[in-house]
Amino acid sequence: MTTFNLPDLGEGLMEAEVVTWHVSAGDHVITDQPLVSVETDKAVVEIPSPHSGTIVKLHATAGDLVETGAPLVDIETGAAKDAGAVVGDLPAAEPEAPPPKVTVPPAPAAASPRVNAAPAVRRLAKELGVDLASVSGSGPAGAILTTDVQDAANGSRSRGDVLRGVRRAMAKAMTVSGSTVVPATLTDQADIGAWDGEENPTLRLIRAICTACAAEPALNVGFDGERLKLNAEVDLAIAVDTPDGLFAPVLRQAGNLSPAQLATKLAELKSAVRSRSIAPAALKGGTITLSNFGVIGGVHAVLVVSPPQVAILGAGRIHDAVLAIDNAPEV
Repeated sequence: MTTFNLPDLGEGLMEAEVVTWHVSAGDHVITDQPLVSVETDKAVVEIPSPHSGTIVKLHATAGDLVETGAPLVDIETGAAKDAGAVVGDLPAAEPEAPPPKVTVPPAPAAASPRVNAAPAVRRLAKELGVDLASVSGSGPAGAILTTDVQDAANGSRSRGDVLRGVRRAMAKAMTVSGSTVVPATLTDQADIGAWDGEENPTLRLIRAICTACAAEPALNVGFDGERLKLNAEVDLAIAVDTPDGLFAPVLRQAGNLSPAQLATKLAELKSAVRSRSIAPAALKGGTITLSNFGVIGGVHAVLVVSPPQVAILGAGRIHDAVLAIDNAPEV
């Protein structure tokens, strides 16, 4: 029997949430057949079976967080036992010999209980000074998760409202931003009265950002805390709000696309986000972000910059206003 552990899904991710199993105990699977879908950093990833065989045990259920390297499923990969019929006469059965006498060895001395925790969890516990032997695991088969260690370090065992999926990824991203980015927010108004009323404002904003980055390349850089990296292309992250939470798929080389190409690519990204079929790579590598928060409401907002990006443009609600035009009020 082979135990298949959650593989490293890339980008240094330490855990993933089980979304749905595609198999059950007792099912026969073949190599590369979909086993389970997991969610990590807002993308749903389908994990295939590494072997052919029979599913013996699932180590997690939908909604569980599984650490990278922790058991995911047991698969019986050995050859099936021959249960075929025998044709012809069988020799008379020999009388059974009495079973051999079994000597039961004395029970060994009780050993200290084994701590069920992945290496990354052990490392975190060591850093926070938490004794894993005193922590109750909330993962599959009592596995200790990073959240258990953090709860123990904080002296809190409240698990009644644990963030999951996209909102959990959002919270982690905002925590990183809050600890590494010093925000500086500038707000202004733009008169768009000359825009064609039938035109998509988001496409105009994308083209405006690309023009701005060409005029001021410092908007389109990466900063790791020590070094600035000038990006040759504008890979624009577009904030897309969904009932599950906020996504930011990346529009690659936005400055090189025609208005028609921009419209097509943007529609494809939004469709993939809403169907949860977007690839993990499509959510990474943005060099600057656009948040058209005005479609939800609000004229001004203080937005969150996602490192290593250094800038985000927010567009508020489009509305009529009384302005001074040629020294006279005008709507």
